[in-house]
Amino acid sequence: MLKQIDSGKALSESNRHFLKKRKLTETIALTVKKYANNLELKVKSGNRLSQADIDWLKRNELQNRIPSLVDMYVKPLYKEQPGNPLNQADIDWLKQIGSENLVTLFQGLEHYAVLTKKYDLSDSQHKPPSYHSSLYAILKKLDKGERLEPKDFAWLTGEQLIYPETNIFTTYHKIEATFYEEEYKRTKNKWNLANASSHWRKAEQPKRALKQTALNFEKLKDGKLKSALQTTRGGTFRDIGKLGDAERCARQAIEYNPRSHHPYTLMGAICYERGEYYEGDEWFAKAIKRGASPRDQDAEIKRVLKNADKDKKKRREIVEYLLKKDPVRYKWVKKYLVDKGK
Repeated sequence: MLKQIDSGKALSESNRHFLKKRKLTETIALTVKKYANNLELKVKSGNRLSQADIDWLKRNELQNRIPSLVDMYVKPLYKEQPGNPLNQADIDWLKQIGSENLVTLFQGLEHYAVLTKKYDLSDSQHKPPSYHSSLYAILKKLDKGERLEPKDFAWLTGEQLIYPETNIFTTYHKIEATFYEEEYKRTKNKWNLANASSHWRKAEQPKRALKQTALNFEKLKDGKLKSALQTTRGGTFRDIGKLGDAERCARQAIEYNPRSHHPYTLMGAICYERGEYYEGDEWFAKAIKRGASPRDQDAEIKRVLKNADKDKKKRREIVEYLLKKDPVRYKWVKKYLVDKGK
C-alpha cells in the first residue's frame, strides 16, 4: 500500500477503506492530491481524460476540476481563426463528457471571430476555451435577438462584459425592451410599458422610451404604476437634457406614490445636473429613507459625471465638492480627474 501511495496511483477501494477505518484521513487526502496532480500532468502531456479518470474525480468530489482539465487539453488546439482543429476522436470525447459547447465553439471559430469583432470583444484570446464557448453561446443569442437567461446575464456581469456604452449592453436592453413591448400588446398590462421604457433608455433610444410613457395619466388608477411610468419618463427627459420636463415628471411621480424612493433619487440626480449639490443631497437622503441604497446615489452621480464629459469645469466642481464632503466615502470620484489627465 505504501508503494501505491508513494507512486501517486489511485487508491484501490480496499486500501481506501483500510485507511478510512483507521481514521488516516490525511493520508487519504495526500493520495488524492497526488493522483489529481498526476491527472493534470497527463492532460498537459496531450492525453485525454478517460471515463475512469472522470469517475474518479467525481467520486472524490473534485468534479469542479474537470472543466479546467478539459480546458488544459483543448487550449493548445484553440486558435481564434477559421478552421476546425478538433479530430473526430476529440469531438467524440468532448461529447461523451458533456462538453458539446466546446465542440460548437471549435466548429464555429470563423463565426465566433465575426461576433467578437462586432461586439468589440476581440482582445480575449488569452482566456481559456471554456470562456470562449460560454461567450460564443451568448453572442449567438444576442445576434439572433433572443432573450438571455438569468444565468447568461450573471455570467456576463461576472466577466465584466456588460456595462453601459458597450454593444452587448445596448443589444441586451434592446431585446428586453422589444420583449416588453410585445408583452404589453399581448396582455395590455401597462407595467410592461414601464419596463419597456426603462430598457429603451438603457439601449440609448430615448424616443422609443418616451413613446412608451406618452399616456393619459388621468385615466390610470394605480398610483404605483403612474409613479413608475412618470419616473422612467422623467429619467428619459434627463437623458436628453430636458431637466425641466424631467423635474415635472419626478414631482408628479412623488405625488402619485410618495413612498417610492425612485423619483426622489431622480430629483437628486436632476439637482446634481444643475449644479445644485446641496439640494441634490437632500433628495438623495429622502430616497435612502424610503429604501434606496448609497449605491443608487453613486450610480446617478457617476452618470452626471459621465454627462459632464465635455464640461471639465463642471466635472472638477462635482469631484471637489464630493471629496470635500467625505474624502473616504467618495474616493472613487478621483478617477474622473485622472481619466482626463488632470
